[in-house]
Amino acid sequence: MKKVIIGIIVIIAIIVICVFAFGNNGQNQTEEREVLRVGMECAYAPYNWSQPDDSNGAVQIQDSMSYAYGYDVMMAKNIAEALDRDLEIYQIEWDSLPVALQSRTIDCVIAGQSITSERLETVDFSTPYYYASIVTLVNTDGDYANATGISDLAGATCTSQINTVWYDTCLPQIENANILPAMETAPNMLVALNSNTVDLVVTDMPTALAAVQVYPNMKILDFSENEEDNYEVSEEEINIGISVKKGNTELLNQINEVLTNYDETDFENMMNEAIKVQPLSE
Repeated sequence: MKKVIIGIIVIIAIIVICVFAFGNNGQNQTEEREVLRVGMECAYAPYNWSQPDDSNGAVQIQDSMSYAYGYDVMMAKNIAEALDRDLEIYQIEWDSLPVALQSRTIDCVIAGQSITSERLETVDFSTPYYYASIVTLVNTDGDYANATGISDLAGATCTSQINTVWYDTCLPQIENANILPAMETAPNMLVALNSNTVDLVVTDMPTALAAVQVYPNMKILDFSENEEDNYEVSEEEINIGISVKKGNTELLNQINEVLTNYDETDFENMMNEAIKVQPLSE
């Protein structure tokens, strides 16, 4: 009888040990799941913005009660899922995004960045995840509402967002332009136009499409059909990419592999969805 009791105790002990071991193993696997840390402004609709809840699949911003959503978040979710990683969104000011990469605060930046030669000196870029044409935004009752080319914008007071091709490359092409200091964010430049502080701003088509939904008094001037009187920009300046720390080829290759599953039509469909649900508040 004692042997039977001892045998039963041993069996129970083995079962308990196995359950505990397998339980811990599962827990460790969860804890060791890799994370994709993505930086963005969360203030650049329709690419990215912040909102008070998780509607439409928004992701909570790290160390914040707010949630991030927009085209960039949609793409970040797709990439994280394809790489079998948990997604973390970090809200970082536009000018500080490259610094956050260098310091390894984040793994990548998905924030509507143009793939420029200047940026390629400090970070590596994926293949494009969007192609953004450049346009001009004016007020419908403004002096430049009927412009058909950049020559018609001569003498305009203008601005755009800091450290963008819009501000650094496009505005100087306007003859005798009165270029005001660059704005920290896209919403700030739109406020400047809405308040008539400037006559026009230069931006990309997605930002402009989002703007005219929020500001019905604004009008998009697209000079793309007027090749001789349009902004001169290179392909690299309208190709939008995902940046990683220079030399992080492993992550870069993984992201590029995911992007091969999408084409321009997919990009446009996603962007249109983002534009539809952007916050309609100034």
